[in-house]
Amino acid sequence: MAKKPKQSKTLPIYILNGPNLNLLGTREPEVYGYTTLPQVEKMCAEQAKRHGLSIVFLQSNLEGEIVDQIQEARTGSCAVIINPAGYGHTSIAILDSLQMLKVPVIECHLSNIHKREPYRHNSYVSKVATGIVMGLGAQGYLRAIDAVAEILKVSK
Repeated sequence: MAKKPKQSKTLPIYILNGPNLNLLGTREPEVYGYTTLPQVEKMCAEQAKRHGLSIVFLQSNLEGEIVDQIQEARTGSCAVIINPAGYGHTSIAILDSLQMLKVPVIECHLSNIHKREPYRHNSYVSKVATGIVMGLGAQGYLRAIDAVAEILKVSK
């Protein structure tokens, strides 16, 4: 009989999602895939649980709300996984907020931004990210959770 992972008292991983990701599964599925954001959330919760972790899963189309979520994560999270979507290429405010974090930050993109339009090649989030996962579709979120779990294990 398989052992259940021990649930940790560790703070949750904040998984933050930027603009238009609420339309995941229907918006340009040839680029972003057919998995919906609620399905991604469920997959992430299950993956985190395998590692004895939990998640807070949020999405906003508003830059200021994402900044507020990052500020909340300063004291409420063990790590942040962020798919900034279009704000990754434009938002100094999100960069500034992420710079205040003392926890690991994993940047996650569904597509490989370096194989896309030139204006997508730069990401301000990358400048502060502990690591980056991109081009793996919804599976990238799971790999980001695996990375957080490994980082947390090593840092203990």
